[in-house]
Amino acid sequence: MSLTNEITLPSIDTLDPKEYIIIKNARVNNLKSLSVAIPRNKLVVVTGLSGSGKSSLAFDTLFAEGQRMYVESLSSYARQFLGRMEKPDVEYIKGVSPAIAIQQKVTTKNPRSTVGTTTEIYDYLKLLFSRIGRTISPVSGDEVKHHTVTDVVDFIHTFEEGEKVMVSCPLHLSKGRSMKQELDLLLQKGFTRVLVNGDPYFVEDMVSMSDLPKGEYEILIDRASIRHEDEDNQFRIADSVQTAFFEGHGECTVLIPDKVKRTFSDRFELDGMSFELPSVNFFSFNNPYGACKTCEGFGSVLGIDPDLVIPDKSMSVYEGAIAPWRGESTGKWLEPLVKKGIYFDFPIHRAYEDLSDAEKELIWTGNSYFKGLNAFFEDLESKTHKIQYRVMLSRFRGRTTCPDCKGTRLRKDASYVKVSGKSITDIVLMPIEKALAFFQEIELSEAESKVANRLLKEILNRLEYIDKVGLGYLTLNRLTSTLSGGEYQRIKLATSLGSALVGSMYILDEPSIGLHPRDTDRLIEVLKSLRDMGNTVIVVEHEEKIMKAADQIIDIGPDAGLKGGELVFQGNLDELLTEGKSYTAQYLKGEEKIQTKTQNRKWRDSILVKGARENNLKNLTVKFPLNTLTVVTGVSGSGKSTLIKKVLYPALGKYLGTVIDETGKFDKLEGDFKKISQVEFVDQNPIGKSSRSNPVTYVKAYDAIRTLFSDQPLAKQRGYKPAFFSFNVDGGRCEACQGEGTVTVEMQFMADIHLTCESCKGKRFKNEILDVKYKDKDISDILAMTIDEAMEFFQGKAAIINKLQPLQEVGLGYVGMGQSSNTLSGGEAQRVKLASFLGKGGTKPGDHILFIFDEPTTGLHFHDIRKLLHSINALIEQGHSVIIIEHNTEVIKAADWVVDLGPEGGEKGGHVTFEGTPESMMAEEGNYTAKYLKESFQ
Repeated sequence: MSLTNEITLPSIDTLDPKEYIIIKNARVNNLKSLSVAIPRNKLVVVTGLSGSGKSSLAFDTLFAEGQRMYVESLSSYARQFLGRMEKPDVEYIKGVSPAIAIQQKVTTKNPRSTVGTTTEIYDYLKLLFSRIGRTISPVSGDEVKHHTVTDVVDFIHTFEEGEKVMVSCPLHLSKGRSMKQELDLLLQKGFTRVLVNGDPYFVEDMVSMSDLPKGEYEILIDRASIRHEDEDNQFRIADSVQTAFFEGHGECTVLIPDKVKRTFSDRFELDGMSFELPSVNFFSFNNPYGACKTCEGFGSVLGIDPDLVIPDKSMSVYEGAIAPWRGESTGKWLEPLVKKGIYFDFPIHRAYEDLSDAEKELIWTGNSYFKGLNAFFEDLESKTHKIQYRVMLSRFRGRTTCPDCKGTRLRKDASYVKVSGKSITDIVLMPIEKALAFFQEIELSEAESKVANRLLKEILNRLEYIDKVGLGYLTLNRLTSTLSGGEYQRIKLATSLGSALVGSMYILDEPSIGLHPRDTDRLIEVLKSLRDMGNTVIVVEHEEKIMKAADQIIDIGPDAGLKGGELVFQGNLDELLTEGKSYTAQYLKGEEKIQTKTQNRKWRDSILVKGARENNLKNLTVKFPLNTLTVVTGVSGSGKSTLIKKVLYPALGKYLGTVIDETGKFDKLEGDFKKISQVEFVDQNPIGKSSRSNPVTYVKAYDAIRTLFSDQPLAKQRGYKPAFFSFNVDGGRCEACQGEGTVTVEMQFMADIHLTCESCKGKRFKNEILDVKYKDKDISDILAMTIDEAMEFFQGKAAIINKLQPLQEVGLGYVGMGQSSNTLSGGEAQRVKLASFLGKGGTKPGDHILFIFDEPTTGLHFHDIRKLLHSINALIEQGHSVIIIEHNTEVIKAADWVVDLGPEGGEKGGHVTFEGTPESMMAEEGNYTAKYLKESFQ
């Protein structure tokens, strides 16, 4: 059943909205009156080239309408914005269910947000530990207990009916008072008797005595008889016990004459230590009560980073290994160590990495012959009123793990509280797969089970789903802001699954990002379970495996941008393979192929990372050839990002003096790394911090466009400078929206709403600026063009064309010139960065840049991967080196060298399972990547 608009339109009005979600004549962005019926409670994949209109259909049309209809049902406060909240440009949408969108972007930069808090697991853990946690003394290992009023009353009622009982407490002398004054005060409080060495006395009599008896004084709170069935009697005893605890500063004595005398304490103490009673806030690092006092719950502090102080550990002290002591004035701190090192047998000519731990420590602490680095930085701190010293200090500062809480963020005594032998800090530092196993096997008493059953069910539910989506290697303590787009999306997916909604419409944006082909199978099972619960699951995706698992495929195209926006196919996989004529069909059938290299490049130079031990890396030594395309691969959580982002990139960056990030643990860099003149990490973070940032400003094409407009006769006549055509500075921009074209309305408890500026109608500039035209187009019209349109429009203007061409080459011709950077996907942002490097034309002659790409195929169709590889190879032809972290088998095939980590994720990963060419990798047995690579070559 191959559907196009012509076939769908006549019949779409007759379909039942209870069975289909019906969209008629959608014209959002580049959609060309697209009509489609999406079957309910099915797994539907929306595919097509990058920029063909997939997201416009799924998010800007379907989700936007679902959200609008939801807001419509809310309070009048929320609805007051509805008149301005635009309806998607569509004739009608019928059968929309409550919509949940799970997008790629890591939407939180909150330094306190962790995997545990995002998935709500940490909230349940706090409740669990505050309800059934046992406080264990770190001195003796015994459980700390205290008595409650109930404990004392229960003890009294273990004796027989009619027994006499006395409730008393120690009499504490207040500071500055005599015993007589204390007794007088007791009389005023209403107490009539005291016990001295166990004998009763009337307080009234004792006040008039000249000599008081010596011994142990107790206040006799109450005397009563035990009556098991008398409720008033029970209340009376409970009141007396409560009073005894208060007057006795936490102590209460129960005496059954001739039988037993027992003292109870409501103080939470043991081994001479006082402990805090567990509460929910006690385990919250977002609350001042529970947060570590040193780092205030952040887990890290700003301190002196040893890697910045000694960036090249292969150098000796004599050669200048200590960076802050290389200067002319600061060199005087080094002189005593070099000249007097012989007196205390310090090897000044030995490489820093070869020094013993004691010798390394000596450099920091100093001795009687020289002052160490600690004294040097203290001296700098004392002079921070001068700017040069503040600048110098800032060069050596970095985020270091909090010395008190060791990165766990919680106050130290929170770890004394245990459930089944584990503290909350133990659990959040475990990989999720281990935490899951712990909770599956947890042993609790009957009373604890009654309290904890519901909590355990919620915790287990969420942990199971996180493990199922292939993230069992993460810890609950992992910062959300450090997750990749794909990891964050799968965390949100697991949270949605854990809350078990039914009858909803889930719209996912490429959930397979960052997944090794092995883990994609597990993701498919999760998507199917979401569907089987009674939800419609719509996935924007290019992954072949997910297409094959879908109940239905919707293909948008035929091309990107203005040439896209049409429904080119709708049906199942078999129908796509037999009837489909789109790019998707051609690649799936094998009629089109991503062109791979003809032969591997020869290389002589390489960089060697020795002894990498950060996170789960097991003392690796890895080789990275230069002037080649190297791909680092392996299953999710095997250590790829740690090796490249935490070790190689910051280590090289610190050598070059361009990176201040903390470097992961490793021994040293060897090989030809000194031939590298620059290292560029091209990640998926947004291209600009401002929402006004866009692709054209990023590649510096807008400067030439502004100059062109300021050269027009009308602009010269009115004295408009190039800055008047900028939306970033005052002058020509609309001041109501400050050149953004939209105004943001902050909504309480909801996502902010972005509305078109009423002053400039979204054009960004003042009317008088829009009077200036080039070829009948004003500056706002230029920003509304796509890159492809602009390439035609500015034909002959080399300054503009040369800057825009790389954007077209990396497959971003469909992107709007003025499209805000925060609307670009992670993959698009990454390709904008790639285009900016291509546009620089190889920088200075002889420059050798090492480019590191983090999953550049994100959001790319097969057809676009071909363009991407062409651009990456162009960088290598210019004399640079490229390292890519990637799972896509087509990119692995195109590599000259492959480094595979594994064999599993998390603690079972961190080994090099293969180094060599892709062709030789296929011969590997028992290697996950080799297995899928073999299938790809067939």
